[in-house]
Amino acid sequence: MDEFEIKQQRMRGLMAKNNIDALLLQRVSSFAWATCGAASYVNTAVSFTGTVLLITPTRRYLIANNIETPRLEREEQLAAQGWEFQTRRWDEPSALSELTRGLRIGTDLPHPTALDVSDNVARLRAQLTPEEGERLRVLGRLSADAMNAAIHAVKPGQTEFEIAARLGKEVQVRGAQPIVNLIATDERVFNFRHPLPTAKKLGRYAMLVLGARKWGVTCSMTRLVHFGKISDELRRKADAVARVDATFIAHTRPGKTLGEIFSAATVAYSNTGFADEWHLHHQGGAVGYEPREYLGSPTCVDRVSVGQAFAWNPSIRGTKSEDTILVGESGNEIVTAISNWPTVSIPINGHLISRPTVLKVG
Repeated sequence: MDEFEIKQQRMRGLMAKNNIDALLLQRVSSFAWATCGAASYVNTAVSFTGTVLLITPTRRYLIANNIETPRLEREEQLAAQGWEFQTRRWDEPSALSELTRGLRIGTDLPHPTALDVSDNVARLRAQLTPEEGERLRVLGRLSADAMNAAIHAVKPGQTEFEIAARLGKEVQVRGAQPIVNLIATDERVFNFRHPLPTAKKLGRYAMLVLGARKWGVTCSMTRLVHFGKISDELRRKADAVARVDATFIAHTRPGKTLGEIFSAATVAYSNTGFADEWHLHHQGGAVGYEPREYLGSPTCVDRVSVGQAFAWNPSIRGTKSEDTILVGESGNEIVTAISNWPTVSIPINGHLISRPTVLKVG
């Protein structure tokens, strides 16, 4: 089976498991997943656009208004993919209520008359096919190139807004979308885990955080740059967070539960002298069509499988380490690696795991 049919089969399996007659996919991420990369969004700040998919055991409908249908037919070529278009004028009610009348429905977003199967759908989106893995590799390379270009253009005196604009531009000109673009400089790197960019000007130290999307799939990465001598304290923290990240990556192997991986990482936090830091921010998790389809936690029983992608993001106040990895049969591939970036090599279980460290300029 090809990618599309694999997904149709998985959706029908979800319907049978949950004893539902139809599956309603309302999220932008689910739309992209089910259509193998098509885009339904207009406003990138929302998860729901009104263009939805309805799948039954024997039919598959695309429900949209007359504004969206021409592009979905001609550019996304979804009619050729076998979706039955149910188009109404933008000022008319959609066909959804007619098509679902009398059916037991499961949905990936809250709906007053449907069963919430959003967790199930997230797990489906996280089970990447080989085709999706290849698209993730391409996105990872684009993201790494964009980050590298943007961070090497950073100069003291620039505002965080200016740095964010450069990072966003570098992503966009490569054909991807910057869906997360966080910038912190100097003391803000130490004070905030999710630093929205501000008018503050860079003195010596900056953190750039990127979440990018293309063909619906997403990847995440973080890099740090420092102008002038790096303090011993910052270096100690950077080395410690690199060790924690390497532990996450080394233990993310097929068959392991996310709880087991998490436990190994908390031991690494403790061994580096920062035992409580993991309480201050989530540590990442499975990647797919959302930046995190589900998070790792001490109690998470989800198991890693070959072909899945993960982005772990351990942080210690003032430092962070983050890349997106693709799980292979014999090892993990870091798809957002930047060539010639300064790294540290961490020995774990007989293997050396390379992690990026702070880029020092001057």
